[in-house]
Amino acid sequence: MVKTRIAVLISGNGTNLQALIDAQKEGIIKHGRIVLVVSSNSIAYGLKRAEAAGIDTAIVTRKQCGSAEAFEARLLEVLKENNIELLVLAGFMKILSKDFVNEYKNRIINVHPSLIPAFCGKGCYGIKVHEKALEYGVKVTGATVHYVNEVPDGGRIIMQKPVRVKKGDTPSVLQKRVMAEAEWQILPKATEKVAWKLMKEKAASMEQYGINDIGKLIEDNSYVGRGIVIGRTKSESKAAIAYFIMGRSDNSRNRVFTLKDGQVFTEPFDETKVEDPSLIIYAAIRQFENKLIVTNGDQTDTIYEHLEKGASFEDALFTRTFEPDFPNMTPRISGMVELGNADFTYKMSILKSMGKEGTKTGRYFFNYESEPGLGHFIHTYECDGDPLPTFRGEPERVEIPDNIDDFTSLLWTNLDESNKISLYVRYVDVETGKYEERIINKREQ
Repeated sequence: MVKTRIAVLISGNGTNLQALIDAQKEGIIKHGRIVLVVSSNSIAYGLKRAEAAGIDTAIVTRKQCGSAEAFEARLLEVLKENNIELLVLAGFMKILSKDFVNEYKNRIINVHPSLIPAFCGKGCYGIKVHEKALEYGVKVTGATVHYVNEVPDGGRIIMQKPVRVKKGDTPSVLQKRVMAEAEWQILPKATEKVAWKLMKEKAASMEQYGINDIGKLIEDNSYVGRGIVIGRTKSESKAAIAYFIMGRSDNSRNRVFTLKDGQVFTEPFDETKVEDPSLIIYAAIRQFENKLIVTNGDQTDTIYEHLEKGASFEDALFTRTFEPDFPNMTPRISGMVELGNADFTYKMSILKSMGKEGTKTGRYFFNYESEPGLGHFIHTYECDGDPLPTFRGEPERVEIPDNIDDFTSLLWTNLDESNKISLYVRYVDVETGKYEERIINKREQ
C-alpha cells in the first residue's frame, strides 16, 4: 500500500520537525512519508532542516496573502496540489478555522507542551505554557498529541507523556526537557499511529470501488512474469507507465534495461551467456509521435512500424502471436498511451495460446479513458507453475500514486526477491511530453 502522504506545518526552528525526520529515517514512522514542509514564516530555520532532508518546502504567510481567509485558501491549495493526506502541526503558530479543519477532519494532529486539559487553549503556546506550569506549582507536566478541531487544543487526545518538574526549573529549562523527554518522543509515534489508521481506511475505500493495491497483488506471488502498468496520477495530469521483468532460468535472468534516446531496451548483462537472444533482446518502450508504446517483446517494433504506415495498434497485433517458448507459450502483452490532453486514453492487449493443443492465438484488447489515481495492470502469468499458467481476465484496476519514487518502491520492494530482474517507471506530463523516469536493474545493484 502507498504510504500516507504527510505535510508538516511549522513557523519557527523546527525541532519537532527534526524529530519527525529522524523518526522517519529510523523506521518509527513507517506507514507515512513526509513529502512537504509548509512554513508560515519565510525565514523559519525549519525550512533548512527540510531542505537538508530532501523534503519539498512551501512558504505561505498571512502577510503574503492579506486576509486570514486568503491565507487558509492558499494553504489548502498548496496541500491539495501535493495530495496531502495528513497534516502534522509542529510549532505552527496559527489557529485554523472551523472550515479549514473540516476539510481535513480527523487528519490534522498537533503537539502541545502540557498535559491537556492543563495549560492549554487560546493564548497558551510556546514558553507561556511552561511559565504557567511553574506559576501554578505543578510537580508533573508533559506533552500531548491531539487531533485538531475548531477549539484551540480542544480535539481528541491521541497520546500523552508526563515529565517531572524539577527544583530550580526555569521556563526555558523546563521547555527544553519537555521537548526532549515528551514532545520528540510521542509526536513521531502518534504520527505513525494516525498514518497507519488512514492507510487502512484508504485500503477499505479502494476495495469498495474495486481498486487494488498493486503491492498486495504481487507481494505473495513468486512469479507474475513480465508486467505492464498504465494509468494516471491523482492530483496531476500525468501518465504513469511501468514495465518489469522477472525470470527463472539463467537466460531470463541475464538481462538489464538500458536507455537510448528516450527508448528502453532489454539487453544481456553478460553477452557470453546468451542462449536465445530473440526472447531477451528487444525495445520495450518506444514513442511514435504522441503515442507511447510499451510491450514485453519485439512487437514494440511491429506496433511502431504499423503506426508509421497509418495502421492501428490492433492491426499490428493481429500480425503477431504468443511467444514460441514451449511449454509456457508466454503471452505477448502490450500497451499504448495516446498523449496530448489531460483526459488521455490508453490501450492494453494480451495475445495468448488457445485451443486444444495450444496452437491457436487468442487476441484480447482493452481500451480505457484515464481516471485520476487509477491504472490497469496486466502480466504474463497468474503465478509460478510448470508449465506457467497464463494470465486470465481483464487487466486489474490498481491505484497510481502521485509520486514516481513511491510507485517505483511499491513495485520493486513487493516483487519476489529471487525472481525480479529489472523495473522501469516513467511519469509523463501528457500536455508537454516532459517526463521523469526511474530504472532498477538487479544485476547492477
